[in-house]
Amino acid sequence: MTSLRTLGSSDLEVFPLCLGGNVFGWTADEQTSFAVLDAYTAGGGNFIDTADSYSAWVEGHQGGESETVIGKWVKARGNRSDVVIATKVSQHPQYKGLSAANIRAAADASLARLGTDHIDLYYTHFDQPEVPVEEIIGALDELVKAGKVRQIGASNISAERLKESLDFSTRENLARYVALQPHYNLVSRDTYEGPLQDLVAREGLSTMPYFALASGFLTGKYRPGATVDSARAGGAAKYAETERGQKVLAALDEIAAAHDAAHATVALAWLAAQPTVTAPIASARTLEQLPPLLAVGDLKLTDDELKRLTDASA
Repeated sequence: MTSLRTLGSSDLEVFPLCLGGNVFGWTADEQTSFAVLDAYTAGGGNFIDTADSYSAWVEGHQGGESETVIGKWVKARGNRSDVVIATKVSQHPQYKGLSAANIRAAADASLARLGTDHIDLYYTHFDQPEVPVEEIIGALDELVKAGKVRQIGASNISAERLKESLDFSTRENLARYVALQPHYNLVSRDTYEGPLQDLVAREGLSTMPYFALASGFLTGKYRPGATVDSARAGGAAKYAETERGQKVLAALDEIAAAHDAAHATVALAWLAAQPTVTAPIASARTLEQLPPLLAVGDLKLTDDELKRLTDASA
């Protein structure tokens, strides 16, 4: 059985693949979402990622659809204590930004949709540099003290603002970020590697990369000239036209064949092996897409294979 990983300095223990909830209530209807969630937990998974804004970008949606689906599923299965639920604040159309008042109101709205009295991991979705870190951390600390949030994290934040936040938390003995959710994958490394990764390592945080499969490109199904029926096909296809994308695909082809594994599993295993990474985030809009994601916990790449992928993606 795949062993769980400790999230930063927290007491949360999570499966090495975090299930992305962005598709729930969007490209995966409620019935399919329930089936994916059931299969993920049956496979040992316990870590679900969502945001209050999912899926506000879809015509006719308000935001909060994903949280609502997850909340209904948890209620139906009676398994709240068995799963670690992460959600985010700042992008819901009705709860924009990171003012203290907005953080408090958005958290209460998320709790209601999720049908729970606590959020295990609460991220600031996109930093708002004009809001002082003192205000943001102060509001998040209130939520932790009230028992509404167990741990806090940040996403889409600069190294400078993250350091300022961590220093303030330490100085004032307030809730402290234990997790970071950056854009990071084999074809997008400069979005995390460098000062941000160095800071995370130094401060003992855990990283949960999003776009772990580069909008599906790293599944191997996007090739030059190929057409794929997916809501995110445009974003993935652009990688196939680059030299780096083609080198990465070639390395994935060889290593996947050597392990009789899916390209997605290999790409996620590379990510999971990187310093500071605890659990890559990937979503499945169908049951068929889930097994390669779950398999990341069992695939151990050799040092040579990791180097080949690292070199190909340089």
